[in-house]
Parts: sequence; C-alpha cells; structure tokens
Amino acid sequence: MAGTITIEDRGHVRLIGLNRPEKRNAFTFDMLAELARAYTDLADAPDIRCGVLHAHGSMFTAGLDLADVAPRIAAGDSITAGARIDPWGLYAERCPKPMVVAVHGKCLTLGIELALASEIVVADGTATFAQIEVARGIFPFGGATIRMAQAGGYQNAMRWLLTGDEFNAEQARRLGLVQEIVAPGLALERAVEIAQRIAAQAPLGVAATLKSARLAQQDPEAAAAPIYDDVRALMGSEDAKAAVVAFVNRQTPVFTGR
Repeated sequence: MAGTITIEDRGHVRLIGLNRPEKRNAFTFDMLAELARAYTDLADAPDIRCGVLHAHGSMFTAGLDLADVAPRIAAGDSITAGARIDPWGLYAERCPKPMVVAVHGKCLTLGIELALASEIVVADGTATFAQIEVARGIFPFGGATIRMAQAGGYQNAMRWLLTGDEFNAEQARRLGLVQEIVAPGLALERAVEIAQRIAAQAPLGVAATLKSARLAQQDPEAAAAPIYDDVRALMGSEDAKAAVVAFVNRQTPVFTGR
C-alpha cells in the first residue's frame, strides 16, 4: 500500500506508517479512510499477529486537516469509508489484534485517540501531546472523552480535554496514555520489540486476553462470567498442549494459532 499510509511486514508483525510528513501527517478525509483500510487488512492477514503504528517525518501527527475534513464530516460522510475496522474503534469494529503505537514529536487530537485505542504506547523524549478540539470549536470525536478518563481518571482527563493545553511524555505516562518512554529516535525500535514479543505468544491466548480485557472496560461483571469456560476451551488447543510439552522439556514453544 502506497500513499499517505505505508505498510511493512516483519515476520508476524505489521508496521503501519503515517506518511504525509510535508503536512505534519495531518489527516485528510482520504487518509482517514486509507488508515481504516490498512487496519482492516491487518485484521484479515492470517500471518500477522500484532501491529505497530508509527509516523514518518518529524512528528507523529498534527491531527486533522480541518479544511479538508470539516466539510466532509458536516456532510455526514463516513470516516472509515465502509472499511470493516475503525482504527479508533468507535464507528465500526475495533481491531481484533493488539496494536502498539510509537510516538515522537507532536501528537495532537486524533493521534492521541489512536494511542488510546491501542494496547501499548511507547513515546520518545521528544513527544508532546494536546487535545485541542475545544480551541477549534468542536470536541474530541475519536474516543478521548471515553478512554482518557478510563486510563487516567475523570478529573485528570478533564485537565487536558477542557483546556487544550500541551503535556509532555512524562505527564502522558502518569495519565496512563504512555507505558514506556525511551530516548529520542528509539520509539519505533522499542515498539517493534514489544510487538515481536506479543507475536511470539499463543495467538489464541492473546485474542482471548484482548476480548476479556476490552469487555471488562465496558462491563466488568459481563467480562467475569465467561472466563472459566473460555480458558477451559483454550486448554484443548494445540498451542496449549505444545506449551505443556515445551515446559516439561525446558524448551521455548512455537505457537501456530491452533
């Protein structure tokens, strides 16, 4: 895939890159749709077990190219252009595979919300964040009003959502938005390392973990109910059996997703 989104596969890991550096990776409406198609392709790729979202150029993203996007949203156009997977997990299905995000430089608005919709975020020391929609006459529509409060608490989220103020990587870590901070220029390398670690685990176990954890964000009681039955089902998988053999023989299991 070419254009404003790049694709690179490294074994079981797929890198998805924001590629409009001359415009600070600001999202046009077509770029939103292209990212949704990239996430859908990742979800459908049988050999890909984990994704890494990153950005080319000097920053992660300046957010929306409002001159291009605002008229399309006002007209009611779909930001996913009919793709099955919505990278923000609001307007269509959420990506069923884990996503790790590597952030450097400025990360504004929808970029923060892409991070909040992921599983793990790595930021380098140059990263700064701001949810500036309130200064543009709108409000966050990619999930920040929901997920930032879930990650860091209601009042901690309101500190940034209601002011549009900029915050740094350490503040983002305290907010729960960022899990690791690395030296400048190393965010992508570290994100790929984490993604490869995830990809080395049993795919069925990873999928079940995601399903349970995501449901727990919405309804903890509903998430608790099927846990025992779900793990019993996994006990009979080829991967679970291979893990037992590997444990007994002090070997590292190789998982197939069956």
